[in-house]
Amino acid sequence: MKRQNKLHTLLRMLGLVKPLSGFMVFAVCMGTLGFLAAELIPILGSYAVLHGLHIPVSLSLKTIWTLLIVCALFRSIFRFAEQRTNHYIAFTLLAIIRDRVFQALRRLCPAKLEGRDKGDLISLITSDVELMEVFYAHTISPICISIISEGIMTVFIARYHIGLGLLALCAYLTIGVLVPMIISHRSGTLGEDLRKQSGALAAHMLESIRGIDETLQYNYGDARQKEIVNRTNELSERQGVLSALTGTNLAVANTLILFFDGLMLVIGAMLYQNGAIGFDGFLISLVALMSSFGPVSALAALGTTLENTVASGARILSIIDEEPVVEDITGQPELQFAGAECKDVSFSYGGEMVLNHVNVTFPENRIIGIVGKSGCGKSTLLKLLMRFWKTEKGTVSISGQDVGHINTNDLRTMESYMTQDTQLFKDTIAGNLRIAKLDATQEEIEPACRKASIHEFIQALPNGYDTQVGELGSTLSGGEKQRIGLARAFLHDAKFMLLDEPTSSLDSLNEAIILKALSEASQERTVVLVSHRESTVRIADEILNMEAGRLS
Repeated sequence: MKRQNKLHTLLRMLGLVKPLSGFMVFAVCMGTLGFLAAELIPILGSYAVLHGLHIPVSLSLKTIWTLLIVCALFRSIFRFAEQRTNHYIAFTLLAIIRDRVFQALRRLCPAKLEGRDKGDLISLITSDVELMEVFYAHTISPICISIISEGIMTVFIARYHIGLGLLALCAYLTIGVLVPMIISHRSGTLGEDLRKQSGALAAHMLESIRGIDETLQYNYGDARQKEIVNRTNELSERQGVLSALTGTNLAVANTLILFFDGLMLVIGAMLYQNGAIGFDGFLISLVALMSSFGPVSALAALGTTLENTVASGARILSIIDEEPVVEDITGQPELQFAGAECKDVSFSYGGEMVLNHVNVTFPENRIIGIVGKSGCGKSTLLKLLMRFWKTEKGTVSISGQDVGHINTNDLRTMESYMTQDTQLFKDTIAGNLRIAKLDATQEEIEPACRKASIHEFIQALPNGYDTQVGELGSTLSGGEKQRIGLARAFLHDAKFMLLDEPTSSLDSLNEAIILKALSEASQERTVVLVSHRESTVRIADEILNMEAGRLS
């Protein structure tokens, strides 16, 4: 990531704070007062020493002790208020960011998310978002606090001698600005590479977990474990480089703090010997500088910390900014289903022609069967009817209206789409079914399940429809998951049913029951039945053969 891109990312991340700017101002005020209270304690102690040496000072001893107690008490109050406010800002913004990321993923789905590493996406919406907490809770306000508090201390020291004030300013700028910039430059794209590598490892681990049965079956465990170890070691090495830079950063910062403290001691002593300042100016200036490096020390660590944070921010913003293949349509007249048609439709994916001048009509209340080998374009045709993709040539229309001019909600209401692989969530069977109709009653769910030949199986379970299906439906067989997916399509009760291999995992008995239900359903709706099995499409009113993206 180039430096200007880093700056652009930082500015955009800062822009997200705007709705909470009042809280941020409060946090900065509390943090500044907290650091000033901490810095005043040794300064007030120096005034007490001057009292003991009988050197005149503007504060009485009683006032000094009172201020010491007040500073000690309010230091903790201000610090708590700052931390509490910063974390409120951070976690509120994390919730906003997560919402925006999920909105973006919803816009991009399914076209832009097909083929993307799911593990990398999981890493983005979990660890990358969590890293943003560092920026919002431990970066923005420390920078503002440092500028304000160190500015005040510079003016305070300059009251005794302008040269000492300039020395203090030079120290603050070197440790709080110059050192982080140098370390950030040395780290280059290390933070970005680390986040990408972390996402790749997460994807690899997710793939390994999902394929554990095959790994055991074919004795692939040792080889897979070696791959995981190698990837982990590579990530650890890169993290080690970043950690080494962090250590170097802190070591250089601490060394420079000692250097400037020593320089202040030498120059202050020389000025005192030359009569340019009194002993009080020498002592107070030295103690003020030594006690005031807290804010810039926090900035010194940002050189490497920000690398990971900015890289995560860039990954998140890239998802939010990514343009979807198809946009949701709103504001069009409401439409009722009255047949569908594909006219001279062509579509390619990854440079390969999938559909080639396809012409097909889907009349009302008819079953249209489409058969063909795997990969011939059957599923792609259904996705175009759902407007998951845009046609490259030709038109897809429903009720005589191009799908690109139909409200997305109307399109989803008119269509029921069952995919080859039914996705189940970690929920009850009833909860998974209600995805098709959120307000569905039990009286609506059961008839849909009977049509899908799954009702008796569900009733036989210990908890019936309240049975948990496990992650990805792990407690169910492929056929059982497929029938639940078909029950969803029946429950949605759309006028246009698009079924992609609805019986591929079923035995002949259950297939016969389901085909009978589909035949009855076609009296009130249009059914597109896609399969590579001719037995599945035998109930169709019209059977079309697809080969190499063409229908015949």
